[in-house]
Amino acid sequence: MTWLQSNDVPSIPAGDRFAALMARDEILRIPGAHNAMAGLLAQDAGFEALYISGASVSASMGLPDLGILTLEELCMVTRSIARATGLPILADGDTGYGEALNAMRLVRELEQAGAAAVQIEDQVLPKKCGHLNDKTLVPPEQMAAKIAAAAAACTHLRIIARTDAFADEGLDGLVRRANLYMEAGADAIFPEALTSADDFANVAKALDCPLLANMTEFGRSPALDADRLAEMGYAMVIWPVSSLRISARAMESFYAQLAADGTTEPQLGRMQTRKRLYEVIKYGDYEDLDGTVIKSVAP
Repeated sequence: MTWLQSNDVPSIPAGDRFAALMARDEILRIPGAHNAMAGLLAQDAGFEALYISGASVSASMGLPDLGILTLEELCMVTRSIARATGLPILADGDTGYGEALNAMRLVRELEQAGAAAVQIEDQVLPKKCGHLNDKTLVPPEQMAAKIAAAAAACTHLRIIARTDAFADEGLDGLVRRANLYMEAGADAIFPEALTSADDFANVAKALDCPLLANMTEFGRSPALDADRLAEMGYAMVIWPVSSLRISARAMESFYAQLAADGTTEPQLGRMQTRKRLYEVIKYGDYEDLDGTVIKSVAP
């Protein structure tokens, strides 16, 4: 089936499907997908939801993750992954692209692009990766007002409120902000840049709401597997930039060897074959939709 066929469109809104996955007893494992190909490969591996990281999308465009990605760029990537996979997508909405009205537009645009949920964080622009130093946070009441506005604009999209408060305000500040954000209409809390397994456990004990754990590499948080996070009480875990890191490292190696050899021949065994590419993107299914197209056979 392809996204061009109306009978392949899910009847249940994406946000409701995401909420059902989040409510299960088992932890929802959400890998990052920086483009539609990554999303299809994650889907083939059995994942049931995907994460679109602002850092990954920005890096894919050769830009730093400093809040300069535009809403239309985020929606373009979201739309391409949503229609290719049909999976519920959690999109990184940074700081909401502004204040209350901007956050309202963000959720409306993302719903139309096919997203199931959005993450909004409580930093001041220019925002930073949560694992970097010297982040500045907005007052909690200002963030709560933004969450409330976003919640009022949603029809099915779920809202995950990220707080970067742990670094400067500690557990007490994080808990105070998280409770305020949940009261304002958030569906879950994303405590960012926790620095130990004990931190993750203590946050889970202190909060009575769905929680998302961020297992980004090369940051401040320890690497904890999904099962351990589930035991602590986390409902979701993301690996936001992993697919980009893997593919970028592979391309870096490829280009270096191509520059040295002047041929791709020694690297064919590391490549996705044409046959596999066509399987992943459902090439034959698209051809079957048009009887005028002669069925292709991969050489």
